Order: sequence, then structure tokens, then C-alpha cells
Amino acid sequence: MISFDIGGSGQSLKLTDAVLLHFDRNRQTRFWHREAGGLLFARLALPTVDVCAITGPRPTDRRSRYSYWPDKRAEQREIDEMFSRDLHFVGCWHTHPEDVPSPSLIDTRNISDCVWRSQHALNGFVMVIVGSAPFPSGLFVSVCDASQVHPLRGASLRLESARPCGGYSDSSSHGRGTYHPARGR
Repeated sequence: MISFDIGGSGQSLKLTDAVLLHFDRNRQTRFWHREAGGLLFARLALPTVDVCAITGPRPTDRRSRYSYWPDKRAEQREIDEMFSRDLHFVGCWHTHPEDVPSPSLIDTRNISDCVWRSQHALNGFVMVIVGSAPFPSGLFVSVCDASQVHPLRGASLRLESARPCGGYSDSSSHGRGTYHPARGR
């Protein structure tokens, strides 16, 4: 598990071992590997945002070495299905073919557009970019609002036993949300 402090909010973002393993399996470590991506889902047990479920890549996504275009309809179905399991859409992830990843101008524009166009009660969405280097240096983790990307620094890295994902839900204050992904991350 990796835990990140979310600025001075007193909140933290946790990426479970299962999520980290999924990232690791999709790293672009060979020249023929294509970009991959998907959605992040969490239990909102504030002050902790526990990212414990992940989707993608899908066979219907369009992928190349340097680009990734998600299947938007499949993503909305995933959001609806996860919400029925008391999990909330909190952001997106994708890979880059570089050791230590950083967001491109397209990445920044797409996540900001997603925050602006989506119906949700969050201050922003999480954006994770997975590079080819081992973790934690091979991860760029941020919280993005409608205008800015705020990189997060890892507060702690430790392995923990796998826990089932699910449980907490406060649908009255957070809702399912409607995701409007932008094209071409």
C-alpha cells in the first residue's frame, strides 16, 4: 500500500496492494507495450480515500505506444456497476513509456475537463500516471481540480494483507457521479 497526504486537508489517499499490482502488470517496460488506462474507485471513509478497485485496459480501448483513448460507454457502465457495490469513481490512471512519468499538456487538459464536466461532490479527481520504473518513483499521483494538477507526495509505502473492497458508502453526500472522459490521454 502507498499512502499520500492530500495537501493540508488532513485527508489521505491510499492505493491498495491490489491496485499497485494492477499498475505493475501494465507498465510499459518493452518497446512494443502500448499505453493502458482505466478508472479508479474508492471507499470514502473520510478522512481516508481508499482506492481499492481499478478497471482497464479494455479490449475496446484504442491504444498505441504513446496514446490511449478509452471506451467511454464502457467507462460509464463501470461507474454504474461499482456504485452499486458502494464504490465511488474518484479518478483515472494511465501509463507512459518513460521511467519517471509526468503529465503531458493533454493529460492536464483532459483531467481538468473531466472534473469540470462531471457531476460529483468531490473537490477534484485523482490522476495516476504509471511509468516504467519500479514504484514509488515510477508513479505520478495527483489530485486535479478544474484548473490545476496538484502532485501528491508519498507519505508511506508498506505492504499489507489484501482486504476486500467495499463496505463504506455515503451516497447521500457523494452520489454516483457521471463521468465524461475526454479523448486521447
